[in-house]
Amino acid sequence: MNYWIIKSEPFKYSWDQLVEDKWTYWDGVRNYQARNNLRNMEVGDYCLFYHSNKGLEIVGISKVIKEAYPDPTIEDERWVAVDIEPVKELKNYVTLKQMKADENLVDLGLIRQGRLSVIPCSKEHYNIIIEHSK
Repeated sequence: MNYWIIKSEPFKYSWDQLVEDKWTYWDGVRNYQARNNLRNMEVGDYCLFYHSNKGLEIVGISKVIKEAYPDPTIEDERWVAVDIEPVKELKNYVTLKQMKADENLVDLGLIRQGRLSVIPCSKEHYNIIIEHSK
């Protein structure tokens, strides 16, 4: 199993919307590195759902339920989407400030490549973030 961080501005698509919808396709990625990360996702992988721009915090855990396929919002085969569903909202959201303050997360992709919208996350980093949420 792999772990990821996916980012969304809450006014565009929020955690609450994902919970309400029960699943969604994760589309609109127009960065080659983020696109390649989407292509590497496998069914069952966990994704930490991060509210960017407003909130700046990880708010929930989602799961990949369908692997990469052509992004249905564009007619360009270079871009892909995956389907995700919510698993669980975090009891306590984990802020970017908290993550930056944790020396064990210094290499976290969210901190190193803050503008990337789909970021791999090591199992160790995933577990540390989950501990922060308890």
